[in-house]
Amino acid sequence: MTDATTARPRRVILLGSTGSIGTQAVDVIRRNPDRFEVVGLAAGRNLELLARQAVQLQAPVVAAAEGTEEDLARAIGQAADRAGAAAYDPELLSGPQAASALAARPADVVVNGITGAIALEPTLAALRAGTRLALANKESLIIGGPLVQALAAPGQIVPVDSEHSAIAQCLRGGGPAEVRRLVITASGGPFRGRSRADLESVTPAEALAHPNFSMGRVITTNSATLVNKGLEVIEAHLLFDIPFDRIEVVVHPQQMIHSMVEFVDGSTIAQAGPPRMLVPIALGMTWPERIPDVDVPVDWTKAQSWEFEPLDDEAFPAVALARRVGEAGGTWPAVYNAANEVCVDAFHEGRIGFLDIVDTVAQVVEAYAAEPGSGVSDLTLVDVMAADAWARREAEAQL
Repeated sequence: MTDATTARPRRVILLGSTGSIGTQAVDVIRRNPDRFEVVGLAAGRNLELLARQAVQLQAPVVAAAEGTEEDLARAIGQAADRAGAAAYDPELLSGPQAASALAARPADVVVNGITGAIALEPTLAALRAGTRLALANKESLIIGGPLVQALAAPGQIVPVDSEHSAIAQCLRGGGPAEVRRLVITASGGPFRGRSRADLESVTPAEALAHPNFSMGRVITTNSATLVNKGLEVIEAHLLFDIPFDRIEVVVHPQQMIHSMVEFVDGSTIAQAGPPRMLVPIALGMTWPERIPDVDVPVDWTKAQSWEFEPLDDEAFPAVALARRVGEAGGTWPAVYNAANEVCVDAFHEGRIGFLDIVDTVAQVVEAYAAEPGSGVSDLTLVDVMAADAWARREAEAQL
């Protein structure tokens, strides 16, 4: 696994550069030019923003999943003209495999901020290349668990999710044998405290009104259903090798504590900070080093109250369902994730209600038990993608 030295900036490949994680990573990089050198950028369809970033950072390789290389070259030329920049002629990649091809290039760290299951192949490409992976895309680890684990060297994956970054930071205070349980915090989303009956009339606009974070449509909706927290439970199990019965979820509306580790002697270490992603992103790129003044700390001179509540599994059954598929392993998490992505789209298209999202995912999971491939343990990428495709078809059939 490659790593940076203190003699030169860390070479960074940034996947999903135009999304929430990507734009914040660009902010950290631009504020710390002596620490980072961007050697590649990849995004999906937002060519205008990708081009602006490429010109600002002078990335030598730029990749786009959608559009042609000619489209990308045109966007970069226009961005350079608007910025009054000198001639800039990067290598261009385009198409569905562009991000994977870029992730395989030499670098010190690949930040995977792509949303959804499509990030699995870039994750595998970075791991095969021996590059440290700052993983903000939980889906690629969850659906490809054994594949990812088989490729990853010890310490090669650094979590960027705020909850898992918090756990990784807390675990520096004790070894694996000293851990009693992991405690993952959840804001409770915009519907905390509502009963199942109260959730029947939830609208897409209401589901996107997260109380603390600004995120993309899928992740924000997953936070409202708590599917996101279910995925995080599976991710924590895979990252830290802690059994599911020793991973708890607690609702903490303020999200000032990002997660905690309880140790066998009864002590608990918690990682606290504002409900923003700057610190986890920066740590993902510099682990185990910290960058000064990445974010502002908690102001302990001000009076404040932090609340903690148990999770309501009746109103929000997504976490319990995630535990079931996580314990089943194999291709089951891929089915859970893919079915949810279809249902989230259907909800925002007005085809189903809010409660139907997780209810339909549960129906797809139940239906998968009868499928011949449901018991696969020695996974291949073909197995994972086949399960993903089956779940998407089944979810559409259930809608």
